[in-house]
Amino acid sequence: MRSHLIEWGLRLAAATALLQFWVKACAIWLQHPQHPTLLALLLTETLSVLLILFSRQPLTRDWHPAALATSLPATFYFLALDLGDGRQLLPEHITTGLMLGGALWQIFAKLSLGRAFGLLPAERHIVTRGAYRLVRHPIYLGYLVSHSGFFCAHASLRNFLIYGGLYTLQWLRIEREERWLARQAAYRSYQGCVRWRLLPGLY
Repeated sequence: MRSHLIEWGLRLAAATALLQFWVKACAIWLQHPQHPTLLALLLTETLSVLLILFSRQPLTRDWHPAALATSLPATFYFLALDLGDGRQLLPEHITTGLMLGGALWQIFAKLSLGRAFGLLPAERHIVTRGAYRLVRHPIYLGYLVSHSGFFCAHASLRNFLIYGGLYTLQWLRIEREERWLARQAAYRSYQGCVRWRLLPGLY
């Protein structure tokens, strides 16, 4: 019962954070309508939060402090982003394309996964179809592509530090999720079939 209340408390916090982010991002976009990447960022973060809100309750959840420490900042990081002009490293049409391409891949990966998506590592049925035939964590791959697009449109020291910290946590999160899921024989078999965690040929 206690874990159920915490679960719904986290979902409410995610929804509140998203609403706050919409107000902030829309206000900045009205001042800088030449940046469609702001709208693309709203799309990708809204998608992530909505899937958290409507995900299925898992069989078991990893409530260890290490899981909370790596998962929660990676969920709410967008509140700290510098949404101003920053330095543009690539043309706007390329950065927007990266963000939308990453979002489309996330949708494909999440459709492959179904409603078995949430804030924290959890024991669910093992999914091996769709995007999960390529890498074991395709949703994080979609995040990486979208985040790369946003950073290349709004490069700043603050955003560099935020994304650097975020992907340090994402790496720790992936490693912990792998250990958590590998308790299941089915997942160990899946690891043997799909070699790469996030980046084919690299990791």
